[in-house]
Amino acid sequence: MIAIDTSSLIAFLSGSKGPDVEWVDKVLSDKIAVLPPVVLTELLSDSSLPKTTLELFTQIPLLNLSTHYWNNAGLLRAKIISAGFKARLADTLIAQACIENAVPLITRDKDFRHFQKYGGLKLL
Repeated sequence: MIAIDTSSLIAFLSGSKGPDVEWVDKVLSDKIAVLPPVVLTELLSDSSLPKTTLELFTQIPLLNLSTHYWNNAGLLRAKIISAGFKARLADTLIAQACIENAVPLITRDKDFRHFQKYGGLKLL
């Protein structure tokens, strides 16, 4: 399983180029893609998406959240903020879902590097 972030999935759908888009294509083709639940929420928030695109998103399995997910996400965010870096709430929730499920994340968002350093997130 490999998780996809909103930024990379949108880049893939818009025809952008980059290593992350190549990874998205591969994991979707290999049927090993998963979404952190917050990514699905972000994607479905775009009311202009075509119905076929919405159906694609809802067919990708979601990562499970542990009983302690919310506590762990808060502690992770506090750790990054106390180190002097920004930690957006949605990014924190995405990172925590990946960390707890031990799956790497495909993203083009550079803010996730702090979750890699301070939380053990694996990035592709």
